Amino acid sequence: MKKVLIVTYYWIPSGGAGVQRWVKFTKYLREFGWEPIIYTPENPEFPSIDHSFENDIPSDIQIIKTPIWEPYNIYRNLSGKKNESINAGFISENKKLGWKDKLSIWIRGNFLIPDPRRFWIKPSVRYLTNYLQNNDIDAFITTGPPHSMHMIGLGLKKNLPNIKWVADFRDPWTNIDFYKDLNLSWVSDKIHHRLEKNIIQQADSILVVSNGMKEEYELMNPKQIQVISNGYDESDVKQTELVLDEKFSISHIGTLNVARNPKTVWNVLSEICDENPEFKSDLLIQLVGKVDFSVLEDIKQLNLSENLLKIDYLSHNEAIVKQQSSQVLLLLINNSGNAKGILTGKFYEYLAAKRPILAIGPTDGDAAGVLIETGAGIMVDFQDEKLTKDAILKYYRRFKTGSLNVQSESIERFSRRSLTEELSKLLNSL
Repeated sequence: MKKVLIVTYYWIPSGGAGVQRWVKFTKYLREFGWEPIIYTPENPEFPSIDHSFENDIPSDIQIIKTPIWEPYNIYRNLSGKKNESINAGFISENKKLGWKDKLSIWIRGNFLIPDPRRFWIKPSVRYLTNYLQNNDIDAFITTGPPHSMHMIGLGLKKNLPNIKWVADFRDPWTNIDFYKDLNLSWVSDKIHHRLEKNIIQQADSILVVSNGMKEEYELMNPKQIQVISNGYDESDVKQTELVLDEKFSISHIGTLNVARNPKTVWNVLSEICDENPEFKSDLLIQLVGKVDFSVLEDIKQLNLSENLLKIDYLSHNEAIVKQQSSQVLLLLINNSGNAKGILTGKFYEYLAAKRPILAIGPTDGDAAGVLIETGAGIMVDFQDEKLTKDAILKYYRRFKTGSLNVQSESIERFSRRSLTEELSKLLNSL
């Protein structure tokens, strides 16, 4: 059996979306002739802990761990958040960013390039160069963010040019929504772009999660590029006899940052509540995961707080149940320059939940295309309050008559097993 080394920062017991893609690939790779070996930090800084994935990984998978030093304790002391976990994507759950937070972000963007895990790059290149020289490994994969993992790959490729390298981009680098919030100097911005382009051109293959990302990175002249999307695991989403929420629940599962804040949805819900007291009595807004302070402020100002249920965190298994029991699933695309190419990881589990989806984002983007193909829901443009209201009222009328259902079609190609087969074919081609 051929062997592939996977370099990933996020691994079990990390919670959140970052860990799922490669846990699921690892789960199924052996079925397609590849033995995965995991390289990950011994003492990483995870935003949350989730043990749900432990049963996905065969007990005899080799997992290599080495220590990492990260500057987060310095950040905590500087910002006064000594006991808080570090949130990704500039989420502020309690207040607006103060000057200490802004200073920390400026330092992070301009001095910790490409990210705060940069101090693991050189020790990992030394360790893995020796490991690869003394073990029979056919290929190695780096997955980011954090994009320091790709810098490890760049170092390994320089030292061992005959071993094939796949760089997996779960999210863009310089085109991600919060890149502009790093307050980069001209020099730092040039460095970020230069490093990104170097990785794109030096890797034997680039892996991305959407057609929009593929179009973006093709401009940098990669040797090879392929789309393998995120997906859902059939063993996770098996439908059981679930009881749907009694309320007209509109649920968002996952991180809700400023770029995803659907102000049109809150405005429309408030308007309908004012017009229809029965709707207000029936409405339940469920936000599961980390939510930016500004989102909660908008909900409060529109008198929707009594309709809000905020759940800080659910394990992956619990989140699946919540998706399947919700009346409507709210999918929010970042209102940013790369919006057309965004396909969030939870989107595919939304499809598998077979509950109606209300999506807010570009109507000509990748997510809209999948919704049209599968018949799983409605995509409404960021600012279109009329169509947003029409969609919500349509779903509400069906809720009242007990006919709020959807049958997502042709979603089997997004199963984790099918996607792993695509990955194995890519590795074989190298």
